[in-house]
Amino acid sequence: MQTKLKGLLFATLFGLMLSGCASTANNDPLEGFNRGVYKFNDVADKAVIKPVAGAYKAVLPSPVRSGVNNFFSNLNTFVSVINDLLQFKFDKAAEGAGRFVINSTFGIAGLVDVASMDGIEKRNEDFGQTLGHWGVGSGAYIVLPFLGPSSVRDTTGLVVDTLAFDPISYVEDPATRNVARTIKLIDKRAQYLPASDLLDEAALDPYAFMRDAYFQRRNSQIHDGNVPMLEEDFN
Repeated sequence: MQTKLKGLLFATLFGLMLSGCASTANNDPLEGFNRGVYKFNDVADKAVIKPVAGAYKAVLPSPVRSGVNNFFSNLNTFVSVINDLLQFKFDKAAEGAGRFVINSTFGIAGLVDVASMDGIEKRNEDFGQTLGHWGVGSGAYIVLPFLGPSSVRDTTGLVVDTLAFDPISYVEDPATRNVARTIKLIDKRAQYLPASDLLDEAALDPYAFMRDAYFQRRNSQIHDGNVPMLEEDFN
């Protein structure tokens, strides 16, 4: 636990330092490297991940897939609650905690999204958004292997969320953790099968389209959809 906390602290401080240094620069100074990783991801996706996700979608009935998605979504609610607390959004944190408890109990460990049936809002907050909420710039754009678009700030947030807040990380058996994360990845990829086809067909430069869309989406998430009218710099 002590080693994990030290690594967590180092990742946070290192990410904050880099994001601060890159905040006044072009948001894609690593474009050459990023395009290489993007191409690798595209090949890996078309050769392995997309076919597996397609088979997953074809073999499992829709109710089973919904249950899997609800289960991981419920675990993510726990992450969102912690980040709402870190952003001092105490009302949202309380609402999220209620959602987590309802789905974990009445929803059979989150397999059924009972909270949504009761009209309780589903939120997705992460540590990258928390850093942005407190004024940390995004830093350089980064394309992560297999995971796709990110930034220095959001990669730092991903590390913190994964090591400290994600309940999956506290499963003692490494094999179980790896299986859970693999299923989560495949389930998420299966949800975006139609969208990925549209992106390939519609965008003249899918890389640039995805990069710009990523920054716009993250900016909107950080401001809870209320982006200041004059804010044009996503850094």
